[in-house]
Amino acid sequence: MRCTPGLLVPLVGLGLSLRLPGAVANDCGSLGQAQRLAFAPVARTRWLAPLVRPPGPLDPLYGAVRRFLAVVQLNPFPADLVKALLNEPSSVKVDEVVRYEAGYVVGAVIAGLYLLVVPTTGLGFCCCRYRRRCGGRVKTEHKALACEGGTLMAFLLLTTLILLIGVVCAFVTNQRTHEQTGPSVEAVPETLLSLRGLVSDVPQELQAVAEQFSLPQKQVLEELDGIGERLGNLVHTQLGSIVYPVLASVDSLGKALQVAMDHLRVLNTTLVELREGQQHLEPAVQKHRDRLLALLQDTGCQGNCEGTLNQARALELAADFVQVPSIDHVLYRLQGVPEANFSSMVQEENNTFHSLPLLVAMQTASVVKDLKKAVAQQPEGMRTLASGFPGSEAASQWKQALEQLEEHSRPYLRDMQRYETYRWIMGCVLCSTALLVVVCNLLGLCLGILGLSAREDPSHWEAKGEAGARFLMVGVGLSFLFTAPLILLVFATFLVGGNVQTLVCRSWESGELYEFADTPGNLPPSMNLSHLLGLRKNISILLAYQQCKEGAALWKVLQLNDSYDLDKHLDISQYTKKLQWDLQSFQVDMKDPDLLSPEARRDLEALQTSGVESIPYLDFLVQIQKPVVKTDVEQLAQELAGLAQSQGNSVLGQQLQEESRGLRNLFEEQVISQQNLVVKLNLSIRALESSAPNLQETSAILGNVTYLNAELPPLTNHILQNASQCFLTREMGYFSQYVAWVREEVTQHIATCQPFSRALDNGRVILCDMMADPWNAFWFCLGWCTFFLIPSIIFAVKTSKYFRPIRKRLSSTSSEETQLFHIPRVTSLKL
Repeated sequence: MRCTPGLLVPLVGLGLSLRLPGAVANDCGSLGQAQRLAFAPVARTRWLAPLVRPPGPLDPLYGAVRRFLAVVQLNPFPADLVKALLNEPSSVKVDEVVRYEAGYVVGAVIAGLYLLVVPTTGLGFCCCRYRRRCGGRVKTEHKALACEGGTLMAFLLLTTLILLIGVVCAFVTNQRTHEQTGPSVEAVPETLLSLRGLVSDVPQELQAVAEQFSLPQKQVLEELDGIGERLGNLVHTQLGSIVYPVLASVDSLGKALQVAMDHLRVLNTTLVELREGQQHLEPAVQKHRDRLLALLQDTGCQGNCEGTLNQARALELAADFVQVPSIDHVLYRLQGVPEANFSSMVQEENNTFHSLPLLVAMQTASVVKDLKKAVAQQPEGMRTLASGFPGSEAASQWKQALEQLEEHSRPYLRDMQRYETYRWIMGCVLCSTALLVVVCNLLGLCLGILGLSAREDPSHWEAKGEAGARFLMVGVGLSFLFTAPLILLVFATFLVGGNVQTLVCRSWESGELYEFADTPGNLPPSMNLSHLLGLRKNISILLAYQQCKEGAALWKVLQLNDSYDLDKHLDISQYTKKLQWDLQSFQVDMKDPDLLSPEARRDLEALQTSGVESIPYLDFLVQIQKPVVKTDVEQLAQELAGLAQSQGNSVLGQQLQEESRGLRNLFEEQVISQQNLVVKLNLSIRALESSAPNLQETSAILGNVTYLNAELPPLTNHILQNASQCFLTREMGYFSQYVAWVREEVTQHIATCQPFSRALDNGRVILCDMMADPWNAFWFCLGWCTFFLIPSIIFAVKTSKYFRPIRKRLSSTSSEETQLFHIPRVTSLKL
């Protein structure tokens, strides 16, 4: 008998899951993750945004200026000199200052020589031009005249283009310096204001932080509404994977039992009919066989008597249903089965199981009420979060020092803006003058070249060429006239901006400035940070800067951590233990569930002892596969009819014809009915054989149902406890969010000194990146223009001579004689 393992696997798995309660997965995914709470920030006004100069097209120019200043100032940071200047200015020696400023002294010497030589040369050139002794015109024409003029014009054009680039860069950097000064100056009071509020309002903001504990409280209280039904749904979902397969197997077994009973009755009835038919059919077949053997063995038989004789010999019954055992004993044991309506019973159990969420909600209502009362309370640490913060004297000292610094800095900042306006105006004027020189050079070159191309004879006077020469000389005059203010402005801005870059910015960026401030004795007491804050111990500015940049707490940097324990105030373990204790008291009373009615249990027990699994289906199939009669009765009848017609003996033919009719009647009246009963029997046997595996699982299903009835209440409470723990974890996630937010807000926003490090970084960006770099780039470009005025003057004076008429020297006619077919032009010589 075959066995289908399809039902054994889930049943075995069910048995294992029932015997191992821990196998029920603690699935928290169905409850979902804790939502992200949106807490309102309370300290954003003091949070300093980082100032960063965006990258731009002037960055390569700034880099070139810094490299130039690095060459000018090769000396390291003068710690001793700055110390003497801050503590005892009168003890500073001039030779030490000159030695440190050697590069700038060289620049001063170059500027002095320029200021002396260029204006003097310009004055001499004016006198010479006034007496018409220089800068006039080319005296004589010679062969290399065109080459010389072209070369001078090319050098003048190149010099002018270089001047133009310098002027454009000077204009841009001058404007950039002016634009950056305003925001930079305005950023100083804002930075000081942010630093002043660093600790002054900490207690009030801590109180605001503590008040936002109501957000997780409100969220948890909202989720406690309907938590009983949600937990019931979770229990229902997890138990459904166990209960529903059992109910489905019971329903399937009930259906299989009903089908089996129907087919067993049909099988028994059919088998009785087959046996009765076999008793009537067997003698009739035997009589026909005996008569046919006698007729076909007659010597007078003509035709295919031998072949028909062989078929007649096989005319006997093949299937013998008397040999098949009876199933009366099975039917006797299954009398009255099925007594229960399995479909209705399973449907009723399903409805009962569907009401499990409502049952859980009703039985946990009182516990949920107690939980809401517990959640509505506020932990002790949250209530004392603000009151426990010490009103330290350092906070007031910090605020007072910054107020004084802000008050004293405002007049200097206003003066800085005013002087910057003067510098900007002067820079615009001088840049415009340099631009005017460039315009004169370009106009002079254009008009001069047009004059040369329009003039047929170099000795002829041409208006465009003369105008070009005059424009060049105007540019030369402007160059001589404005060299003095140009070089003075360049050197003044170079001296200030260069020292800011090399003395302050470079040491600030490398950290030497912090090391200098941390060295004892370098700063006077009035500039000591520990003295300003009223601290008992000296603190390292570099260490404080590094700690603040890493996000260290203010009281850690200022050594206030011993008076305020943040972790103690953020400890809500006692609060969570109360919630956990209440959630662990969730219990559900299942009241002895039973998945089988008494009638259904009696039906299954009767099936279990009926012996239906021992029915010899193979014996039935062996007889069913045999034909009712070994030979084909209908075909034999047809052959006898044909053989009768071929007989010469009419008596024999008549007898064969009668046997043919008798076999045909036998086939129609008895053989066909037997064959129909065999087909009916085959259907019943096949149906019973297919349902046999389900019927064989009766013992396993009864065992699983019995075990599930016993284990369902503890398993339900086990799943409920797991779901409660998942819910607790979810709700604690809201409080964990609050604690994490409080820690971040207190340590990084409210009680952090990161604005201090950010203020220092922003100060360096303001001074060095936003002000010093454009300032230095301005004097660099303006100095570029100033020094390129010298070659511009030289090339302009030289080039202007070629735009005026040239005295022509008489040449020999020997060349004309050596050149055949040359017709000389008649020219006039203008003396």
